[in-house]
Amino acid sequence: MHTHPPRRTPILIALAILLALLAACTPSGTGSSPGGDANPSAPDPGPTITVTPADGADTVNPADPVSAETTGGTLETVTMTNSEGKVIDGIFTPDRIAWKPGAPLGYGKTYTIAATALHDGGTRTERTSTFSTVQPGNLTKPTFVTSGGNLLTDGGTFGIGIVVVTHFDEPITDRPAAEKALTVETTPPVQGSWYWADDQNVHWRPQNYYTPGTQVTARANVYGVDLGGGLFGQEDAQTSFTIGDAHISVADDTTKQVTVTNNGELVRTMPTSMGMGGSEVIAGQTISFWTQPGIYTVLDKANPVIMDSSTFGLPVNSRLGYKETINYATRISTDGIYLHELADTIWAQGNTNVSHGCLNLSPDNARWFYDFSRPGDVVEVRNTGGAPLEQWQNGDWSVPWEQWQAGSAL
Repeated sequence: MHTHPPRRTPILIALAILLALLAACTPSGTGSSPGGDANPSAPDPGPTITVTPADGADTVNPADPVSAETTGGTLETVTMTNSEGKVIDGIFTPDRIAWKPGAPLGYGKTYTIAATALHDGGTRTERTSTFSTVQPGNLTKPTFVTSGGNLLTDGGTFGIGIVVVTHFDEPITDRPAAEKALTVETTPPVQGSWYWADDQNVHWRPQNYYTPGTQVTARANVYGVDLGGGLFGQEDAQTSFTIGDAHISVADDTTKQVTVTNNGELVRTMPTSMGMGGSEVIAGQTISFWTQPGIYTVLDKANPVIMDSSTFGLPVNSRLGYKETINYATRISTDGIYLHELADTIWAQGNTNVSHGCLNLSPDNARWFYDFSRPGDVVEVRNTGGAPLEQWQNGDWSVPWEQWQAGSAL
């Protein structure tokens, strides 16, 4: 007798196939789940490091930012060296996310930054960058001086008409770039403007005279600044000073008197003899003997001073030439106008003009004015003949404000 296996219905066959498929798709092991050992997570990439400037950069401005920064970790070490192997000290942020050098970079130098960063999981990343700074064709050094060319002394006290002059020892071709690097800050604030007298000297003054007690700080932040034609700033400069009492003297040719005020109060009246007027042509040059009208300032003083007419083209041995030692001389113009002692003209002081252009005073008055004056004090000359005082002669305050503003490069 033959025994036959039981027959399977189509439903049972389909169910068996489905169970087999499910078994094949189920990971082995108890409690397995997607993302387990069969698909391990990607390895920790570690922190990233960004160094600025980028590796291989050249003609980098030494004033531009230099840094090493990390994301996903903290900076472990940063070492910056120049081409001689000298280490440049640097500063980390408190969280050690960033680093920067602690000193300005030099021109025409090559630097290497080597940085390592550490991830919280222990992964370490390294990055190296080598770059070079620009090599200027030439350098210029700014200096702060008065309109008389003397240093604008840091910590000094000057008169209410003092003019800040930035003197560059090389001609400037890009005046806007240079002027943008210059600032004058005052307390209390005053409105002021720069005026380019020539390509090496730019003057700054307020619209009106300073108020006594004003604090002034002038800065020339020119290091790393391209001033045109391959010329860069050699170094920055700064000076701070204080404005003293308001000294204003008025020399009036109508009365031939110099009235001197201190903070608005009349303190002295001095008879004077000013320029005799007229002019002569010597070797093709016209020499004026007027005391030109305008607003001057005290430039400096000397006791004594050698006055030599040949310095402005009038030979000593000519009819009006001279060379004398003069006491208590206070200079107010770049071309040699002084208030000074001259006892020989006391007879003329207060009534007759006999000088070559200076303001003659008695020995007592000249000594008093010499002791009273400081650079930047205002001296106004009124009602004289001759051409008005020009800016180059120390006539900064004789330039109308709108014209002064137009002398800016910005």
